[in-house]
Amino acid sequence: MVELRIQEQQILLGIGKSGGKASVEQLISVCSLPDTAVMRNALTLQEKTLLNIYAATQSVIKLTEEGKLYAVEGLPERKLGVAIIEMGGTADLNAAAKKAGLQDQFIQIALGWLIRKKWAIYFSQNNTVNIFEEQLQVGTIAEGSDEALLKILANNEQTSLDELTKPLKNEAELLKKRKLVTIEPKTTRFLQITKEGQTALAEGNTAQPEITQITPEIIITGKWRTAKLQKYNINAPVAKTWPGKKHPYLSFLDQVRNKLVTLGFQEMTGTSVETCLFNFDALNMPQDHPAREASDIYYIKNPKHGNIDNHDAAVRNIKETHENGWQTGSTGWGYKYSIEVAQRLILRGHSTCLSARTLESKKVQIPSKYFSIARVYRPEVVDRTHLSEFNQVEGIIIDPNLNLKDLLGVLGKFAMEIAGASKVRFKPDYFPFTEPSVELSAYKEGYGWIEFGGSGIFRPEVTQPLGIDVPVIAWGLGVDRLFMMRYDIDDIRMIFCPSLEWLRKKQVT
Repeated sequence: MVELRIQEQQILLGIGKSGGKASVEQLISVCSLPDTAVMRNALTLQEKTLLNIYAATQSVIKLTEEGKLYAVEGLPERKLGVAIIEMGGTADLNAAAKKAGLQDQFIQIALGWLIRKKWAIYFSQNNTVNIFEEQLQVGTIAEGSDEALLKILANNEQTSLDELTKPLKNEAELLKKRKLVTIEPKTTRFLQITKEGQTALAEGNTAQPEITQITPEIIITGKWRTAKLQKYNINAPVAKTWPGKKHPYLSFLDQVRNKLVTLGFQEMTGTSVETCLFNFDALNMPQDHPAREASDIYYIKNPKHGNIDNHDAAVRNIKETHENGWQTGSTGWGYKYSIEVAQRLILRGHSTCLSARTLESKKVQIPSKYFSIARVYRPEVVDRTHLSEFNQVEGIIIDPNLNLKDLLGVLGKFAMEIAGASKVRFKPDYFPFTEPSVELSAYKEGYGWIEFGGSGIFRPEVTQPLGIDVPVIAWGLGVDRLFMMRYDIDDIRMIFCPSLEWLRKKQVT
């Protein structure tokens, strides 16, 4: 004789009452048990060969909010047709639409379907609609199969597409195109009793009461000695729980930060609002550079200017460097430098402004290494690889013995360890503030090549006006793209999407 628990017996009896087969939803209602309890006990019964579990997928059709409204009030074409009949069978389109209570955006839709269903004909010369004679003879418009389907769905929260006749299935597809219904796959789990299960029911197995929780009373009274304690199946499914956790992308940024700190880098921080002095001027970008156009940077409307009085020495040096090269060995840009333009406030367009501020701070040690993870802002067209605000990871290393080989080695190691790239490639590039300049791209099997950003050795026109006389290698990489490559994401917008399913499943390793 098979030993059953109370809930197992309930489920077998529930399946028996349903003819030997029942869905999980049916048993939840019949047995008054939560879905997790039904599935947990069903798995145990399946192990005892008393029932089988299988899944069936079907297409379920549901009304949208607009579809629910039309199921009650009628489709726009019916409203328009009825109004025309009440006006004698021929009417001005606008007058009939007004009588039908149609909003302007629905008039052409209603007219189109009125003609498509062959209920009426339209004369564009005088903007009139004539209802066909057969409709006038009966005094109304016969209900269409699409309207019949709307009523069926209004009385049933969800209906299987397989339960509909072929004509109604065709109407369902048309209603879906009109966005009045949705058709989505739904998987239903069914439990079917086996011969062994039927035998167990026929034998009338009586489930013994089981203790599921030890209480002080049970211990004090000694009931635990004779009571039957429930055995727990640790392999049985339980309800999914979603504890609070940090956003996967923020966790990744923490990993990058910890990695750089472990490598001996110090973090640079700063505000999102920056002056043109540090975002552009200190980086040897002339004040008429195209990157300063309003189409490439966000300018602050109020206040327009910031205070740079605390940086007098740097401002003087940068001014002379731009105008005539100062003592850097350069000829400069050869224009009249504007202090007012240098004071202009913007949303920082790159994180290199933090490097400029750090070099100018007089607190820099030689040798030393610095990094930043900063949000930057550009008026980009948003698509699968670009956002108007994104994050950059910036790094600088200050050392008298550095050269280009050191830079390439650091970048390659960074791309492989942080992004999980399998190989990297470099190609020459141009930036006003570095020479030589290099663009980094990385490759990952199954993902392809992706460009990460630029790098190089700061020019003397950048370092000397800020008080640094030794080589400084620098890079600024799109850390969002690093995350995309590491976790096989092909659309950058997914990183910031509100999808709970994606957020729950994504685990940062």
